[in-house]
Amino acid sequence: MASLVEELISVLEEEKSVYESLLQCAESKRQILIDADVPALEQLTATEQNDADTLVQMSNRQLQLLQDIATVLGKAKEDITVTKIIGYLESQPEVRDRLKTARDGLLSVAGEVNRLNQMNEALLKQALELAEFDITLFKSLRQAPETANYNRNAYSTGALLGSSGFDAKQ
Repeated sequence: MASLVEELISVLEEEKSVYESLLQCAESKRQILIDADVPALEQLTATEQNDADTLVQMSNRQLQLLQDIATVLGKAKEDITVTKIIGYLESQPEVRDRLKTARDGLLSVAGEVNRLNQMNEALLKQALELAEFDITLFKSLRQAPETANYNRNAYSTGALLGSSGFDAKQ
């Protein structure tokens, strides 16, 4: 079991380093969104996707290790967590502390990535609202108000006023 726990610690530390990379991406993304730099956003998104793929692989490896540890301990696979493993390592304080440090570091970095992603999501929503406002504004500039002209059936003819600003004669 000691080798499985050592491998679990290693996987958690690798996950933390990938999350730190995602954290740097999230910090960069904020300025990219503010600057509306689409090419840089595309590059950053590709980097984030690679990191996310790596995280999926590591997560699968972590789940496999947890299942293996559950088998060694004779526990149900669904019930085993890193926190419970820390509790089972009372007799090995050095390994327990390393596992706890790895878990806490991973949780801390992942929480910070989540916080920055929520901020970036708000920035994206605001950018989309601004773009929608601009489109609506440009559409309204090209439209003239309708006149109050009616045909003989009492329906509006839909005629538009001219686009000259004034009707004053000189």
